[in-house]
Amino acid sequence: MRKYPESPVVGVGVVVIRHFDAGSRVLLVKRRKPPRAGTWSIPGGRQRLGETLEAAARREVREETGLELGAVRLLGVVDSITHDDAGAISYHYSLIDFAADGADGEARAGSDAAEVCWADPHDLDAYGLWSETRRIIARAFADD
Repeated sequence: MRKYPESPVVGVGVVVIRHFDAGSRVLLVKRRKPPRAGTWSIPGGRQRLGETLEAAARREVREETGLELGAVRLLGVVDSITHDDAGAISYHYSLIDFAADGADGEARAGSDAAEVCWADPHDLDAYGLWSETRRIIARAFADD
């Protein structure tokens, strides 16, 4: 349904930060579905019709990790445009990214996530993150 769209799809992402005794960590999910299936990212997904951006962010984190968020703040906007081998646009997402601190509970992989983990922000190379995901994580930690 979202492949080869006629217009951009609005999505949300959330940089969830938790403070542990060993230092602050960021919540990452391994994507289960295309367009980035099998890759690590921040929790997030598509906004539904009639849903506010913040409600979409909270729902996506809950569905993918089982966590309920407290306060959230806007971080920025990222465009994700993927072309197929012929040059046609196969995916186009306009992503609105938020940050949230200290979600309580135990993170677990939910509907769209194959795995979840709390990653050290200094060790993100090991996760092969998209450059825009790394940039938005760095921005969240700079504002924290």
